[in-house]
Amino acid sequence: MSDETDTLTALARLVRKERIAHLATLRQGAPMASMTLYLPDSGFTAFHVHVSRLAWHTQDMAQDPSVALSIAETDDGRSDPFTLKRISIRGEAVQIQNKNSEFENLKSAWLARFPEQAINFELADFSFWRILPRDARFVAGFGRIRNLSAAELAACSKS
Repeated sequence: MSDETDTLTALARLVRKERIAHLATLRQGAPMASMTLYLPDSGFTAFHVHVSRLAWHTQDMAQDPSVALSIAETDDGRSDPFTLKRISIRGEAVQIQNKNSEFENLKSAWLARFPEQAINFELADFSFWRILPRDARFVAGFGRIRNLSAAELAACSKS
């Protein structure tokens, strides 16, 4: 396997394995990052978050859809944390309307990944947002960096 193939496989594994991301939004013209759960679609053409309208990041996305989603390998206590894999995905956030077939499909997938989150579907202030990638930057470890277009990110889903 080539280094390139190894890198793309590592990226796909990271996106599928991790469940926590940091969502960066613009709040009154300044960056704001918060922890959230995420669900990638199978082709990495969209990443979904299920968030409350009371949360700052949700209010921010409603004002300015430009976001970044940062996913990092879980810290395992290694001596050099800079060798942990991570990806930052820049994109646009779009709210998905509740109670249609798309919502029901996402809800099923979400609950399969996060069964303890069922309570949030009983609250009226939660909704899904789709993050459509514009580009991404993958760091596979110190000095192993790859910039990706949205199409290249989607191609990684096949790895």
